[in-house]
Amino acid sequence: MFSYTLKAKSGNARAGIIKTPHGEIKTPVFMPVGTVGSVKAMSPHELEEGHAQIILGNTYHLYLRPGHELIRDAGGLHKFISWEKPMLTDSGGFQVMSLAKLRKITKEGVKFQSHIDGSYHLFTPEKVIEIQEALGADIIMSFDECPPYPATREYVEKSLKITLNWAARGKEAFTNTQKQALFGIVQGGVYEDLREKSALKLMEMDFDGYSIGGLAVGEPKVDMFRLTAFLNPILPVDKPRYLMGVGTPTDLLNNVANGVDMFDCVMPTRNARKGSIFTRYGKMIIKAARYKEDFTPIDPLCGCYTCRHFSRAYIRHLITMNEILGMRLTTIHSLYFYQELMQMARQAILDDRFEAFLAEQLPILDRIVE
Repeated sequence: MFSYTLKAKSGNARAGIIKTPHGEIKTPVFMPVGTVGSVKAMSPHELEEGHAQIILGNTYHLYLRPGHELIRDAGGLHKFISWEKPMLTDSGGFQVMSLAKLRKITKEGVKFQSHIDGSYHLFTPEKVIEIQEALGADIIMSFDECPPYPATREYVEKSLKITLNWAARGKEAFTNTQKQALFGIVQGGVYEDLREKSALKLMEMDFDGYSIGGLAVGEPKVDMFRLTAFLNPILPVDKPRYLMGVGTPTDLLNNVANGVDMFDCVMPTRNARKGSIFTRYGKMIIKAARYKEDFTPIDPLCGCYTCRHFSRAYIRHLITMNEILGMRLTTIHSLYFYQELMQMARQAILDDRFEAFLAEQLPILDRIVE
């Protein structure tokens, strides 16, 4: 029911196909984030129109509300949210890190207080697998402890020992092997030898794919790129690699160049709701006064619903008035742009010209549109 096939390489960049029970995913791929079962401001139909192949849900948040039992009783997350394509759920490890004041980590698991009502809960590797099996996503994550940045080597070593123990326990607890794929999460902070140890130990456990966690948590980007490049020759060629929580368009392309297949990040949706829009010309700050009487589309060459129907002036008006429609239109465009960028990257790999494509795109994508 689950497989990865490598179709082409250009340098270290990879184009492949992931097969899941809910359809195929062409990689490299960007996954819009639907934390509580909804990509903010977007309907499932709009996500499909924007060429989203797979979306992500958050185990921690869905466990607290509405509860994994309710979602299971509804027929699983796909039916509950009316999304027929593939889905991925994370394990809650990042939320464990971000809620440091509300949790206590032990070898057994993590005891934490709900950020909603202060109630106490315990996440163990086994419990996290149980929750994700009830949610029913096509791809699920093993439970990990995500070290913050900066962190001492001593802390990261202890953290990695816990994460590897949890990975083994979660793998043992995983039963829904015919309908779901389980990924291990490579940790190890900014230390290459610990990253290698993590990857090799997880590979011995034979996961369906491998996530790279604990990056994009405050470390310099040069370290992110260094570590994904370091892991590229270590991780299996015949299984997908997923860099968690990344990132800007240039982050995506630089990490595709390092052999990464899958990405997710709230950045395109969060920034769009605030009026910062990603385009092929760079970032557009739509609230800028120069767009007040600009009746052209955000991007005249873009095929998204927003660019086909609305002007910069109108969208600026909506965003400055804090209108919901403005947030929806900017989100539609930014997600469409991310999907188009990944499609272009894939084609460049298939044509064996990814290095030239990277050189063309990097000077443009993160600049501010003037």
